[in-house]
Amino acid sequence: MKHIEWKDHKLYLLDQRLLPEQTVICANESVEDVCDKIRTLAVRGAPAISIAAAYGMVIAAERYRFGDFREYMEENHRLLAATRPTAVNLFWALDEMKQVWQKASPAEAPALLLAKAKEIEEDDVRRCLRLSENGAALLPEGARILTHCNAGALATGGYGTALGIVRKGYERGKVAMVYADETRPLLQGARLTAYELRADHIPVTLITDNMAAHLMKQDKIDLVITGADRIAANGDAANKIGTYGVAVLAAYHHIPFYVTAPLSTFDLTIQSGSDIIIEERDGEEVRSFQGVASAPRDVPVENPAFDVTPHELIKALITEEGVIEGDFEEGIRRQFARKAR
Repeated sequence: MKHIEWKDHKLYLLDQRLLPEQTVICANESVEDVCDKIRTLAVRGAPAISIAAAYGMVIAAERYRFGDFREYMEENHRLLAATRPTAVNLFWALDEMKQVWQKASPAEAPALLLAKAKEIEEDDVRRCLRLSENGAALLPEGARILTHCNAGALATGGYGTALGIVRKGYERGKVAMVYADETRPLLQGARLTAYELRADHIPVTLITDNMAAHLMKQDKIDLVITGADRIAANGDAANKIGTYGVAVLAAYHHIPFYVTAPLSTFDLTIQSGSDIIIEERDGEEVRSFQGVASAPRDVPVENPAFDVTPHELIKALITEEGVIEGDFEEGIRRQFARKAR
């Protein structure tokens, strides 16, 4: 299934809010459409958001009519950047697009931006394939893997980070079972991860978020792999809320905890996770699910979308450039230096 597709001057997105019961593809014809899909999680996952935003800038350029072109593009850039504050891939992709439109005329910009957006999308798939190879090499035979949220094809350009490693490992006969946390409050693990793995005929067992410790105590989990939305220079990693708790449980039970992401997810402008902005979402996501109330309508809610796992709890960071263990700060610097060559 093509969940992100540019066709006939429109951006087509699979509405992930409706999975697994409904498969609905939405046509997006304006920057406001794309912003809405990102903000409401119709498209989600750090790499997928970045790709959608890149195509959003193509839409902006194609719909330019009059006035100062650069001011117009800057305003659309700001609209897209304001949709999700935590996932750094979004800002990386928008900056990549900005380097194109700042040097182009209004007539040249649409074609040049479209080529760049396609490059970002295709590059993400290549990165995911490489990091999946690197991660699969770490899996033991008969691996029983716990993952949290959804870091699969739906969250990326089409292959996946954490689930990319699972896919590659399964191809090599190394994966016995994947345990998918349901991932409250929006159930990305239940709705999306279980859906993807079932579609690929990879063994998956769904568990509620509060079952992970029980399974670890029963020796049913060999390792944990999650994706990330932003990784600081010291290796602290922001991911879907609940990831930090899983990392604490894994440390207590002496289970390796791996984080995987492309280098576009790393933010070297921040030293540690304490500098990462955590998005706070609408309390209705906790008080109800898909319109059905599950709590008193007037109960106060805290609903951070992400938490930060300290690097001390992470066994290794897996990227397209290799596996980083030990001194994360030095390892991250080396990978960026190698990438720049």
